[in-house]
Order: sequence, then structure tokens, then C-alpha cells
Amino acid sequence: MLKKIPLKKEHLFAIAAVIVCLLCYRLAFQKTIEAWQIHRQLSKQIAAAGDFSDQPAYLDRKQANLSKILGLYRADTVAFRSNIISTISGIAEKGGVKLSEVPAQDPLYNTDKFIIQKLSFEGSFFAMTKVLRQLQSTPGIGMVRAFTYRSVGLKSSNDQTKKLILEVYMEVGK
Repeated sequence: MLKKIPLKKEHLFAIAAVIVCLLCYRLAFQKTIEAWQIHRQLSKQIAAAGDFSDQPAYLDRKQANLSKILGLYRADTVAFRSNIISTISGIAEKGGVKLSEVPAQDPLYNTDKFIIQKLSFEGSFFAMTKVLRQLQSTPGIGMVRAFTYRSVGLKSSNDQTKKLILEVYMEVGK
């Protein structure tokens, strides 16, 4: 039955090209065109809405986000020298790192809203990096503001050895 229909290769090629174009439109182009139309519609709505700072829902979301960020910095500053230092030293001990120095708070680093405390750790590079990551992800102890790796040479009687020190500046909100 199909052999009786007079079709040439050119006709079959044209039909196949039309089918491929329809498939391409259906599978890729249609979704892209719909997304572009939605984008254009939302852009018009944003332009019509005007300034975002006047919208109460936007201000509420912004305030909630800022509160979450500031919550990461909050810690009990009265108990910083005891509770938070013991928590940090526990994290360091679990990571195989020694909390070597907790100097007295420098008044230069204290502001009306934040306290910056310097902590020094000793150990291997990888262990200190893991402890640093743990300090960054632990809530309630403040945030890591800055850190520095230093190599300090120790001169003994017969050879010179070096130890690696990690200095961490923790920022705590009052």
C-alpha cells in the first residue's frame, strides 16, 4: 500500500525536516519562549510597583534576614572568657589542635556593638583547617572575622624546628 504512493526522497526529506523542527520547538523553544514571556511580565510588574523600600513585606523580609545574620555574631559576652573559650578549646582538642594563647582583650578591638578576641592555635595545617571550619559553623560562639597561618622557627641547641600557628580573630556581638 505504501509502495503505491508516489513519494520522492526530496518529499521525505522535507517532511522529516518539518517533523524535526516541530520536535525542537516542542522540546526546547516552547519552554524558553514561555520563560521569556514570564520574565517580561514580571519585569513590568516590578517596574509598576515602584520602589521596594516602601513595601512592608519587603522590609519585613529584609529585617528577618538581617536578624539572622546578626544572630550568628551574638554570644554571651560576659561569659566569653569562660564558656565560649571552653567550647572553643573543646573543638580544638577534638581536632587534635592545641589552643595555645588567649591574650587579654585589647580595648582597641572593643566597640559598642562588637568585641574582637584573638585566639592562637598550634598543630598541623590540615587539623587546624578542620578546626577553623568547625569554628565557622558552630553557632553561639561568634564569627571568625579573620585568620592567619604563621610559621614560627624554634631554635634549640642542636637544630632549628618550625611550628605552625593559626591566629583567629573571633567577632562577638554584645
